[in-house]
Amino acid sequence: MSALAQGVEKREVWAWAMYDFANSGYTTVVITAIFNAYFVSVVAQKAPWATFAWTAALAASYALIVVCAPLIGAYADARAAKKRLLAWTTAGCVLATAGLSLAGPGGLATAVFFLVLSNFCFGSGENLIAAFLPELADAESLGKVSGWGWSLGYLGGLTSLGACLAYVNWAQGQGQVAAQFVPGTLLITAALFALASLPTFLFLRERAQPQVRAADAGTAFARVLQTWHQARHYPDMRRFMICIVFYQAGIQTVIALAAIYAEQAMGFQTADTIKLVFLVNVTAAIGAFAFGHAQDRIAHVRAIAATLVGWIVMILLAWQADGPAPFWLAANIAGLCLGASQSAARALVGALAPPLRRAEFFGLWGLAVKFSAILGPLTYGAVTWISGGDHRLAILITGAYFVVGLTILRGVDAERGRRAAQQ
Repeated sequence: MSALAQGVEKREVWAWAMYDFANSGYTTVVITAIFNAYFVSVVAQKAPWATFAWTAALAASYALIVVCAPLIGAYADARAAKKRLLAWTTAGCVLATAGLSLAGPGGLATAVFFLVLSNFCFGSGENLIAAFLPELADAESLGKVSGWGWSLGYLGGLTSLGACLAYVNWAQGQGQVAAQFVPGTLLITAALFALASLPTFLFLRERAQPQVRAADAGTAFARVLQTWHQARHYPDMRRFMICIVFYQAGIQTVIALAAIYAEQAMGFQTADTIKLVFLVNVTAAIGAFAFGHAQDRIAHVRAIAATLVGWIVMILLAWQADGPAPFWLAANIAGLCLGASQSAARALVGALAPPLRRAEFFGLWGLAVKFSAILGPLTYGAVTWISGGDHRLAILITGAYFVVGLTILRGVDAERGRRAAQQ
């Protein structure tokens, strides 16, 4: 049986998955590996408030997504405008990423403005591209097709990071310092994002039909309110959204702070941290691809439950690690679970979303994920502040989010939720 919906060509699914390849370079280079450290050490000049400024700027962008994601999704559904809006968010993220190259020493306002704008556009585009999934995949193969996109996405992150690191090595060989070569990595990232996303806009079709003649912000907001009022008809989707908030709080904490934990608790050097990022991206690609195929056999909820158990094991290993070997093992588990849990969640949302409100429900999914991106890292930061810098305690408390998420997930019935969505 084909994994694709009727009338969908393989080239179109490849074009859809290429967007995951394209946008992953942004998170890998800007959020995780290069610009975050540059922001603290060069832009903010290692001020005592530098790390707080970084997390506050990210929190502001996530807060904007929390507010806007359902509205953008509702508008996209009403006007059949997913692809058109995706073009706008892509252009915004690409241009804002290039704009980050203008943030030199002391350029805090410039850095914060372009960081908030780029991350908002990235998150909004992530929701829109996800809403195409139920149109492309057969109903019984959502996990498999979602896994293709996520695994290709991690390879895209590796490609961008590899290109940037090659440039950095060359620049350092020329005697350049970070203030000189980091702006170049941002231009490389922006260019690769724009280039790799071209197949998406050339070959991906907008199959949805407009549902109303005109839709403005008021119409979109009314549709969101209607969704909340009708939430009792979608109890499994509602419960899964709450589940996402908790376990994604743990995932977002690991993404944002794993490198800091490696350096502060494990004594890793910069080179070790870069290797760690590469490793996690490779194992995440493997996890997304492998679990995508397994998920359709063992069912969506069981697949996600398995990844949450893996996350709990990973947290315990990292908490107890007293040397590099167990921490590298924890990193491998984190990578596998990262790709698998992200892909599996997207597929389950696709299964639970009503056909005429897919973009809207993926907007709600984005709302839950971005809210968790505020909740989790702030919890970690608060624990380290209150405990006087105890990162091990902070990572252990982070594990509680996975336990809560696993407990809530037990009440989700995917088949019942799918029937409700079809009705």
